[in-house]
Amino acid sequence: MKNYAANEVRDIVILGHSGCGKTTLSEALLYYSGATKRFGKVSEGNTVSDYDPEEIRRQVSISTSVLPVEWKDTKINFLDTPGYFDFVGEVKLAMSVADTALIVVSAKSGLEVGTEKAWEYAEEIGIPKMIFINQMDDESADFQNTINQLREKYGKIVAPLQVPFRDSNGILGFINVLKRDARMLDSNGKLVKCDIPEDKKEEVETLRAWVVEVAAESDDDLLEKFFNDEELTLEEIYLGLKKGIRNHSIAPVIFGSATMGYGIRLLMSTIVKFMPPSIECRPSFLCKDLKNEGEGMKRYNSEKDHLACFVFKTISDPYVGRLNIFRVLSGVIDNTKTVYNPEKDTYEKVAHLYVVRGKEQIEVDELQAGDIGALAKLSNTSTQDTLCSKYFPVELEKIDLPKPGLSMCIAPKGKGDEDKISAALSKILEEDPTLKLEINKETKQTIIYGQGEQQLEVVVNKLKTKYKIDVDLTDPIIPYRETIKSKVKIQGKYKKQSGGHGQYGDVWIEFEPSGDQSQPYVFEEKIFGGSVPKQYFPAVEKGLQECVNNGVLAGYPVVGLKATLVDGSYHPVDSSEMAFKMATSVAFKDGLPQAKPTILEPIAHVEVTIPERYMGDIMGDINKRRGRILSMNPENEKKVIIAEVPLAEMHKYATDLRSMTQGRGYYEYYFERYEEAPMEMQKKIIEQRANEK
Repeated sequence: MKNYAANEVRDIVILGHSGCGKTTLSEALLYYSGATKRFGKVSEGNTVSDYDPEEIRRQVSISTSVLPVEWKDTKINFLDTPGYFDFVGEVKLAMSVADTALIVVSAKSGLEVGTEKAWEYAEEIGIPKMIFINQMDDESADFQNTINQLREKYGKIVAPLQVPFRDSNGILGFINVLKRDARMLDSNGKLVKCDIPEDKKEEVETLRAWVVEVAAESDDDLLEKFFNDEELTLEEIYLGLKKGIRNHSIAPVIFGSATMGYGIRLLMSTIVKFMPPSIECRPSFLCKDLKNEGEGMKRYNSEKDHLACFVFKTISDPYVGRLNIFRVLSGVIDNTKTVYNPEKDTYEKVAHLYVVRGKEQIEVDELQAGDIGALAKLSNTSTQDTLCSKYFPVELEKIDLPKPGLSMCIAPKGKGDEDKISAALSKILEEDPTLKLEINKETKQTIIYGQGEQQLEVVVNKLKTKYKIDVDLTDPIIPYRETIKSKVKIQGKYKKQSGGHGQYGDVWIEFEPSGDQSQPYVFEEKIFGGSVPKQYFPAVEKGLQECVNNGVLAGYPVVGLKATLVDGSYHPVDSSEMAFKMATSVAFKDGLPQAKPTILEPIAHVEVTIPERYMGDIMGDINKRRGRILSMNPENEKKVIIAEVPLAEMHKYATDLRSMTQGRGYYEYYFERYEEAPMEMQKKIIEQRANEK
């Protein structure tokens, strides 16, 4: 593969709802550009894009694939992304290095949630958009309905450049709106020129006028000519379209069928002709100048500037090793350089430089600004790291990835797999930075956090197939607490005689609420007259320290307790630290049941972002979960519901929210405080705890 400059490269991220045909389209682009010799099929598990065993088994994409093709002296790096919402991290990272969003829409299904999300993502990062209406060969395809839905949602920015038609035999043809040129497939499957059907002429003229108007609005000279009712030439319309695409006022639409290969060459030609090259989309970018105390500075998308690369994907394979995929944002990288990683403060030797196509690695000598490549076996480089010149070090801005909402306990089934699972999970987390892992110190459980059930299922299957480790996913233990609500004064006496020295400790302790649930206990002593010598005070506190680890109701840690040592007695020979520790334990176990003990449950602060039409359903669901709604705030075209909900009711909320909003809603939460649980809940918790024991 030859070397391309920034003005000869297009980095295109392919987005869309799951099932709209993104992977099949990717396969068609590879095949019809000559990059591959055969047309793989998702159903047969032999596509270039979906090569992971999990993707083949599920027949859906779960990670981004880089698919470079060469077309008309231009290199187009297609980034095929997953459509399923659990893998949104892959989408966001791919978009961070893309110049244009190619949004694939099914002509059968029309505007779907995934289409809306794709549009939102492209708007967020401010890149041009292009729409490909796929599956036009299907009998239930409805081009007009799909266009109407897109226009209704996004307005006149949606600009169809073609109109489809079928002849009396049902053979598909298309009309180029701007050229007023009709083509249809002949018996050999080749496109041949034909007349525009009479029933389509009016539609073509209406659409043409619409596209011309939108194109004219992107340039003052063209707009003036348009208002003077002067006919715009084809070149002027093309110029207006290019400008409109660059300033995001036009999203061109073409249609086709990835399965049949219709419209694929036209799609690539349209990308080359109309979509802006890398150097125009991202002429410069901001970064931290590490030679100047991290001050902000600009770098330019040019081979003449100093090297800066952004690692947006890591592939970690137990057999092949690690592969870091990056985009060159400035400068040139070649296979003789040593690059600097400021994040890890390490130097990495570039021995072999690759261009990847699916799992294939094509070795190259160098890559210029705007291009995408890969480096193998780097020792310390991870996703979102910067690779740069060691003489002119900079650090690139990281992408804000969505926070995981679903947590599960993960544990190996086999004995002795504890060490193996830790190493395997760290490699899986390298590949997917939206996953999070932590060991709960209190429950001793290993908790894995993800976007949804599908993502965690993929982790389980990868552990089994790649690393030969079987694991169980179970609900995490909820960290309840216990406290008391009233004051009690109680004696704790420990007396033991077994020949020789005995054991004797006697304390009177007042237990009451401390009012501070952030601490397990507060210990004070108010001893008068030396009834308990000072040397035994630490033993009493130590006994208390051990007791608060297990409450009297269900064995959960105790918080918000104040214990005051007020009286007691001792024996000059038999008393000891251990005896007073044991006496404190007796007082604790006898006294707390009399001080109105209660169970506290963790309360989460929850912020749910949804379209307004789901407000009623979501508020009703939060109420069912014993939640309290605090406020409802507008955010762009959506609403943010802020609530407090018991953590026990939030399990699998990620899945439920997605179901209730068809994937349009998302949420974030964090621990807020502890609060007394209702009595019926306390009975369930005590009973469940007894069964566990």
